[in-house]
Amino acid sequence: MRTLIGIDVGTSGLKVIILEDSGTIKAAQKASYRMVVNNEKEAQINGSSLWEALQKALYQIGKKDRTLLESVKGIGISTLCPGLVAFDQEDNLLIDPIIYSDRRSMKEAQEILDAVGKEKLFQWTANGSMAGSYSGSTMLWIRKNWPEKYDRIKYFGHINTFLAHAMTGEYAIDYSNASYTNLFNTTGVAGEKTWNVELCEKLGLDREKLPPLRESSSVVGPLRAKDLIDLGIPKGTPVVIGGADTPCSALATRTIHHGDLCESAGTTNVLNVCVEKPIFDPRFINRYHVVPNRWIWQGAMSFTGVANEWFIRHFVIGQTNQELTSEEALLAFNAEAAGSLPGSNGVIFLPYLLGERSPIWDAYARSVFFGMSITTERKDLARAILEACGYGLRQLIEIAEQTLQQRYTHFISIGGGSQSDLWSQIKSDITGKEIRIPKVHDFAPIGAALLAGIGASVYADENVAANTISIEASRRFIPNEGNAPIYSKRFEVYRKLYPALRELYRENFDH
Repeated sequence: MRTLIGIDVGTSGLKVIILEDSGTIKAAQKASYRMVVNNEKEAQINGSSLWEALQKALYQIGKKDRTLLESVKGIGISTLCPGLVAFDQEDNLLIDPIIYSDRRSMKEAQEILDAVGKEKLFQWTANGSMAGSYSGSTMLWIRKNWPEKYDRIKYFGHINTFLAHAMTGEYAIDYSNASYTNLFNTTGVAGEKTWNVELCEKLGLDREKLPPLRESSSVVGPLRAKDLIDLGIPKGTPVVIGGADTPCSALATRTIHHGDLCESAGTTNVLNVCVEKPIFDPRFINRYHVVPNRWIWQGAMSFTGVANEWFIRHFVIGQTNQELTSEEALLAFNAEAAGSLPGSNGVIFLPYLLGERSPIWDAYARSVFFGMSITTERKDLARAILEACGYGLRQLIEIAEQTLQQRYTHFISIGGGSQSDLWSQIKSDITGKEIRIPKVHDFAPIGAALLAGIGASVYADENVAANTISIEASRRFIPNEGNAPIYSKRFEVYRKLYPALRELYRENFDH
């Protein structure tokens, strides 16, 4: 037996899978870590608890069947992105992962645009600048606000840099993560996959503090971490740098050819579109794929899943005297939303709880329930939250269709959110597309394991690796044409709401 480890660091926890080289998942284990959220602007992961969570997950797997760890041929990493870390000159973790929802660098994000220019920045990086969403503004914030720490930094990196270093003692970052730094030549002009020296100079950031760049299937080094070797993983096992979670999922779902489309529904909701040429749209996040010579347009809605959790916490669990498990609370939320009719009795929700990425790119934006009346009930608010994701998804699909000049009839949906039949049907009705749900829904750790297999020469290339995984649909959702008129009307209102409120968000912002 030959097995591969796939590690996925998500917003709310970590998951580890053991993948047999034939494509069968032999084991899966979750573990939680500590988040550090001091206020609305700051969001970090406690680095030591993240490392402990990885050990706990692997320990639980080995406890059930140690041979699964003893037969490991490679380890791959998938992570949320960005999650900025920094190491000191003695190779210690100096700054814990600062994640995408962190908003402390709002001024610095604007400074990047002022220093470089919006058009020039997009020409180089294929992206704009937004606090937290790209780690360059956070690096700039650290230089200005923590100058003593900045001077001590040997390397910045992202979460896969941290885990790879903890396992091997070596440093690296892959191209999919580097695309989220505002300092990398994402457009690949003249075939370059390099840090942009001119950008670093304009921003006053030291180029030498940026880690070595690697393809996602590259081996960073052999496993040297005693904590993991003691669990049964062979010493010297190749550790592959891996990539960001959504392109890892895209690899595992075979979203690897020009025009391929996939939705990932979880804490955030992401539309992935694979392209073979560096042609980009500023309404998307644009990044290198984990597949060589491919890019991904990424329509990332940051807080759609979070909005569900917010409603459940305050209006489902908070309004009952019963003790509810998380699963029971989720079922209660879906049952509540199902009680309202399509269109949510006129209520439309903007899912911008703490700013938004695609397609509006506004850190000031906040959520709104629009259209409430004396007849509005809690069930209407619940359904409006689910419908908001559908409207946002339709907005992103239409951008992709216009840019690629092709029409989609269906797409694959993965992630925890895809397990809700009600939510999937709502999205199908709003977008007018058939949605196909594979039996397996958590593809990011699978993608990480596949990258480990490529790096360890278990698979010849990305095509061979991806084709080992079954993506056959276990459930399909067909658009209900009877709901099309009401959803088309509500969608037009949804699309006009943000432009109407944009300046008011800034007026209302508490500096």
